[in-house]
Amino acid sequence: MRPTSSPGVRSPGVGPPGVGLFARYAHAPNALGFCGPPTGLGRSEDEVRAAARRFSGAWPYLQVLARLTGTADPLDARLVEAYWLGRDLGVDGAEFGAALLEVIGPRAGRYWSHLTPELVGEAAGDHGFHVFGVYPWSRLLGRGADEHPVHVLDGCRIRWGTVLAVDGGVRVASRRLTWDGVALGLGDPAVEHVAATHVQVPVDVGDAVALHWEYLCDRLTADRVHDLEASTVRRLAVTNARVGP
Repeated sequence: MRPTSSPGVRSPGVGPPGVGLFARYAHAPNALGFCGPPTGLGRSEDEVRAAARRFSGAWPYLQVLARLTGTADPLDARLVEAYWLGRDLGVDGAEFGAALLEVIGPRAGRYWSHLTPELVGEAAGDHGFHVFGVYPWSRLLGRGADEHPVHVLDGCRIRWGTVLAVDGGVRVASRRLTWDGVALGLGDPAVEHVAATHVQVPVDVGDAVALHWEYLCDRLTADRVHDLEASTVRRLAVTNARVGP
């Protein structure tokens, strides 16, 4: 029997599917105070659309993806899914990266001095690039205090898992991020508990799910798991080429 979603989760039931999809994935960093408006995403389509424009990370990606794919709505479900899960839309990475830096580069302060044309070679129109390439955390690895950067990178990325039990919350097996002092990787599946208040969609044992920070934000088809896993593996390889010896 599937549990109901938490009433505190912002997941509108009206409007195009991309609006609700964006809200589910964006809710975790918003609830934790990392991204988006402090008042939350809202429940109506208009509220979520207005809130999405205040996500300094995700919104520029969706804008650029919309422009390069000729899509009228940045919250089109195809674009939203591609951003969060790393689905390939056939957009050239270098073209995307140059266009993105034109948008976010002028807003960057000294802490973001790594946002230079050299980063274009790593670029992709997805959240993984933002977490590992645009955010500064991967550049803090190997400095003797790696636990916190690894924790942030692992929580901020979208990861996949399998539901093991639904009982006062949800137990999920997922592969967490590892760092051996030289390279990032993925560990063996480990069990984590997701509080009932952090479960955003109904789930059953055996479901493949997406997790963002400590929130379970979506059920995944086999194709979506494949896209997310493949994009994660590519992102780790690109990042390791930069941070490795």
